[in-house]
Amino acid sequence: MRTQHFRAWLIYAGWLISQAPLLWLSYSLILGLLLSLGRVSLGLGVFIAMTGLFVGIGIAKYVELKASPNQEAPLNFLWALKKSLPLAVLGALSMVVSWFVFRLLNNLYSGEYAAIMQFFFYWEFIPENIATKNVLQLFAWLYGYASAALIFVILMLTTFASWFSYPLMLFQSKSWSTANNLGNAATIKHRSALYKLLGFIFLLVFFGGGILPMLIPFIYTLVSILIYVSYQSVFSEP
Repeated sequence: MRTQHFRAWLIYAGWLISQAPLLWLSYSLILGLLLSLGRVSLGLGVFIAMTGLFVGIGIAKYVELKASPNQEAPLNFLWALKKSLPLAVLGALSMVVSWFVFRLLNNLYSGEYAAIMQFFFYWEFIPENIATKNVLQLFAWLYGYASAALIFVILMLTTFASWFSYPLMLFQSKSWSTANNLGNAATIKHRSALYKLLGFIFLLVFFGGGILPMLIPFIYTLVSILIYVSYQSVFSEP
């Protein structure tokens, strides 16, 4: 399915979701549970969020292979995890390090030295943080950092790397530099569609996550799918 327009990418993403709705729902719910660990360790939370985002791209590939009659499909879901998890972990670690560096510089500048180690462990599941909140406030508190992490990774991908870097490395075994060069060239060529896609994602995070913060895990899953479909439509063989 070679489509290179924003509307077509959304249709493509909807088709992928329709091929395995229970799988996507289960993945989103599991990711949602794991994201709550960010209130024990921000570093761990960011790592889980980024790993979940990147692994979701591998799952999208698995779903498409299973749905396509013209391709040899992997035997089971473990294929997606085995293929995507190692690179996902490396990508997540790079994001955690980048986040920590920014936070460290801010803590040093503001003189909040005690807050430096709180990036690695800071237990926030105390009655004062939970009992006074309604359901929406509770989810906003749980996933507030995850919303920021998603914006952070998108900004990192579109400034220091490329929107297409991760799938190019994962599915075509490109090196970091080669993937960035190919991805940046594709970004320039398909700038209009990609800008619309990024605008759509920002709207999802700011409005969807802000009004209904319990949707954040589902937004992560959708972003994974959108990264995959935009990559696949641009780089697949005609």
